[in-house]
Amino acid sequence: MKNQQYYNMANIKVHLYERLTRKGKISLYLDFYPGIRDPKTKKHIRRKTIGIELYTHPKNEFEKEYNNEMRNKAEAIKGMYLKSIINEEYGFLDDGKQKADFLDYFYEIAKSKGNKWIMVYFHFDKFTAGKCTFGDLNPDLCQKFSHYLLNTKQLKNKEKKLSQNSASAYFRTFRAILKKCYKEKHIRENINDFLDGIKENDVKKEYLTLEEVKLLANSVCEIPVLKSAVLFSCLTGLRISDIISLKWDHITASSANEFIIRKCLQKGKKEETIPISTETLAFCGERDSGIVFKGLKRTMIYAPLKNWIESAGIRKHITFHCFRHTNATLLLSSGIEIYTVSKMLSHENVKTTQIYANLVDKKKIEAANAISLIEQN
Repeated sequence: MKNQQYYNMANIKVHLYERLTRKGKISLYLDFYPGIRDPKTKKHIRRKTIGIELYTHPKNEFEKEYNNEMRNKAEAIKGMYLKSIINEEYGFLDDGKQKADFLDYFYEIAKSKGNKWIMVYFHFDKFTAGKCTFGDLNPDLCQKFSHYLLNTKQLKNKEKKLSQNSASAYFRTFRAILKKCYKEKHIRENINDFLDGIKENDVKKEYLTLEEVKLLANSVCEIPVLKSAVLFSCLTGLRISDIISLKWDHITASSANEFIIRKCLQKGKKEETIPISTETLAFCGERDSGIVFKGLKRTMIYAPLKNWIESAGIRKHITFHCFRHTNATLLLSSGIEIYTVSKMLSHENVKTTQIYANLVDKKKIEAANAISLIEQN
């Protein structure tokens, strides 16, 4: 039953063969030598069904004609696979890959990456009017997308323009998908070599001084769990999403007076180990089961947080994320070296932490200029 013909070019062999199934039909398969990498699963395979079945014992002319037609189609499919493999071998563009839907590919990856990737996907989908193949990708189209990001409105608030820093972050994400496309050989040209990034605007990172943190600690908050979460964030640098989802199972004792948090942080998507002091642990309350900060909700970090900060006499524009900035600046101001702070904050690159070091340096300059022996007129 087997078709023994082989194609042999550049040591590539594609074999079409037939096998009797349990249902009594003939199923057609392709055999690859050497094996190939499946474009979807990325796994190395030697065999692949092509989804065609034949009549084992054709009873009439119709069934005979059907078998002949399906065998011809199977030969055509074999030829397509061989062409794709040869193109891959010699670096030629493959027509099949070029015509594949880039937006489908983008969406599948974005779903596994998180909200920012999804937002970038929706912007690119809007920019291309829902049509873009891998063959459509080129430096000119991608650079035009950067201009689109700089001038478009937000998706959630269509009355408000997308900020330059958001455009910069979105375009970095888009360039990451282009890098992945090139690495996986969906495109032959490294388009990123021809693209200019979007420059970020310097944004003031607001934070609290140690005196202001102490002021909050000694002030009354109408929502006790919010106060505990805020002070916990100041001492750990954890984001609100990670504090809300923090469970007692994540906190373990490493020794008599030392504790650690082992948790998969939402942004990094990987488990991190964060040491905490007994003073920090005290803000978690009595050890229990389940969620640590029971009753804490995102809605509390808006108006209730703002009202509490104002009642404490702090006149800065403080969001919950500012407590992460506070943790970084307090550590650096205390003399903790930058690489340790970077690890404490789970930064992938120490350059991210350097921003906080620059804030501390500015405060030192302000402190130095505050002392003057010259009389002011």
